[in-house]
Amino acid sequence: MNSMFDDLMTGLDEVEAFLAGQKTGYKVVLPEEVDVKSIRQRLNMTQARFSDTFGFSLDAVKHWEGGRRTPEAAARAFLIVIARNPAAVLSALHPGAAPGQAKHSRNARRGKRKARAFVSGRDFSHAAKSPN
Repeated sequence: MNSMFDDLMTGLDEVEAFLAGQKTGYKVVLPEEVDVKSIRQRLNMTQARFSDTFGFSLDAVKHWEGGRRTPEAAARAFLIVIARNPAAVLSALHPGAAPGQAKHSRNARRGKRKARAFVSGRDFSHAAKSPN
């Protein structure tokens, strides 16, 4: 319990120093564990679709969900962004599927519909929307 208190006090001291202009910038603290399976399930995706959509290897997703491996810091950060704002990630990773960039082929229209339906059947055509 003392350790938690000390961490909180250190954090508050850093915030105070930052607000007073004594310290610039901040350090991002990532959680040690990210529940990849719950993120994937909330997005209503299979492991294969999740890995393809966000650029992870299928083996990595399987190992993370099985508890055999833990995502590296960069992957944890990316997973947190995916969990909090999947629309922004989809828009950034799949710009050709974004609304307003209509193509006239049947396959392009089908791909656009699939991109909007990636997340639980919701229409995420506006990147500001979030499923939270």
